[in-house]
Amino acid sequence: MKRYEFPIIIERDEDGMYIATAASFKGCHTQARTIPTLLRRIKEAILLCMDVEKNVPQLRFVGLQEIEVKR
Repeated sequence: MKRYEFPIIIERDEDGMYIATAASFKGCHTQARTIPTLLRRIKEAILLCMDVEKNVPQLRFVGLQEIEVKR
């Protein structure tokens, strides 16, 4: 069994829900009330995305930057 590593983004919404997004796959995201549940769910989502997409993208994490936009 081959081992894969994927960068994920974890955010928290205004209701306190955690949202995880796997940037390597379009539309691969999930949510949960706790981080442990979120991590379990995003792994399941990634496996489903891997089943759909035959070419598994291997992105390397470079960094994360928060920027301010004035409107």
